[in-house]
Amino acid sequence: QVQLVESGGGLVQAGGSLRLSCAASGVTFASYVVGWFRQAPGKEREFVARIRWSETYTDYADSVKGRFTISRDNAKNTVYLQMDSLKPEDTAVYYCAAGGPPYQTNYRDERVFPHWGRGTQVTVSS
Repeated sequence: QVQLVESGGGLVQAGGSLRLSCAASGVTFASYVVGWFRQAPGKEREFVARIRWSETYTDYADSVKGRFTISRDNAKNTVYLQMDSLKPEDTAVYYCAAGGPPYQTNYRDERVFPHWGRGTQVTVSS
């Protein structure tokens, strides 16, 4: 069984920072692509960031580029999302997702991730 657990969410003021963690069990993250998605109230879930399992290559949504940083610690089987300069529009439930092998083409599409965490709430006040 593959299980992902997000943590690190909370309530912060605009301009503040949070670091989210995604800890995995039943899987070795070194072999997986890991992504972060978020879902704001009343909106569809959207892609935030992803990191390639084998390399340091990262990808970000335009809305968070330059403010968020995804990183990986394979020894701890954990992926992080450092969120700086937070804005009220970043308020959402943030989900960790993992996929592969076998690897897919578009990891901005949530449908290619078979494993998901339950989410952690991030609230940014204005």
